[in-house]
Amino acid sequence: MSTFTRGSTSTSTGSTSDGKNGSMNGATTEANRRPRLSGMTWLVWRQHRAAFWTILAATALSVAWMVYQRGQLVDFLDGYGYPGKSLYEADGAFQQYNDAFSFVSMGLQAIPILLGVFLGAPLIAGDLENGTAKLVAAQSMSRTRWLATKLALAGLVVVVSTGGLSAVFGWWWSPVKSEATAMEWISSEAFNNTGPVPVALTLLSVFGGVAIGVVLRRTLMAMVVTFGFTVAVQLVWSYSMLSLGNAVTITTNKGVTGESGFPSLPRGAYELDQSYVTGSGDLVGSGTCAGSETDAARQVCLDKADVVGWSVEYLPMSQMNVMQWFGASILFALTAGVVAFLFLWGRKRLV
Repeated sequence: MSTFTRGSTSTSTGSTSDGKNGSMNGATTEANRRPRLSGMTWLVWRQHRAAFWTILAATALSVAWMVYQRGQLVDFLDGYGYPGKSLYEADGAFQQYNDAFSFVSMGLQAIPILLGVFLGAPLIAGDLENGTAKLVAAQSMSRTRWLATKLALAGLVVVVSTGGLSAVFGWWWSPVKSEATAMEWISSEAFNNTGPVPVALTLLSVFGGVAIGVVLRRTLMAMVVTFGFTVAVQLVWSYSMLSLGNAVTITTNKGVTGESGFPSLPRGAYELDQSYVTGSGDLVGSGTCAGSETDAARQVCLDKADVVGWSVEYLPMSQMNVMQWFGASILFALTAGVVAFLFLWGRKRLV
């Protein structure tokens, strides 16, 4: 009897144990299949999760709004009869869509400044100021790995958010891309918010803010200096934007008046300069003879100056992608230099 009892108990226990082990093994296997952050990656994400989730949530809301606006724009264009009818004839009917482009483009252009100040500057400076960096240095993790993880996660969030916004904004603008009534492709509203440019500008602003914070070691001071740095980057970039393209020059020799006088430019071309061409091939300013009181007097003046046609310098719209990638490559190279500085500085003076 006792043997049977022990056997039953053993069998029962074994069954129960097997059942528990089976459940536990199943739960463990299921848990192992789930992607989870661990170690330094988990620590950095948890430390900055509020900023990261705020950026991603704001990006999702902005993307949803732009998708809606794109649908509204397409419905208007279909009802209006575009491209059969020019948008110049739409009077004020297109204004609300143009205002939407302007509103969103202003917000997108502020992103490099905002993320540089509120994400980049405090990323390391806060840890240096409150002593967290010393605590990390005392652990088994190296300072290099800690810095690399911080930069990698911040960079990933920046690329995902700005890349998504750039793609959706470009998709929204694409139906009227060649229309100057919406946005000129060379304007900062369009050029700086599409393609790789917003990603490159924001990465340079954020990592530049990180470098400033590492050097100054004070969060508030780093944020103030980073604001000045990011604004300066935007101004320099806007000033040098036109130099990224290869200007095309077209000349005529049929005079400067009449319907066939001025050369025909490609659709969407951005005019850089225009001058008069003389019979000897020299260029004179387009203001020559502007003071003539009558058309006849102006023609006499032009003939006296031996003006035979126009010389127009312009950037074709077909160069937009090349110009954006060329400019972005310069910004990426500058960002790589900032990152290299951070790792060289971090080896000796990060804590």
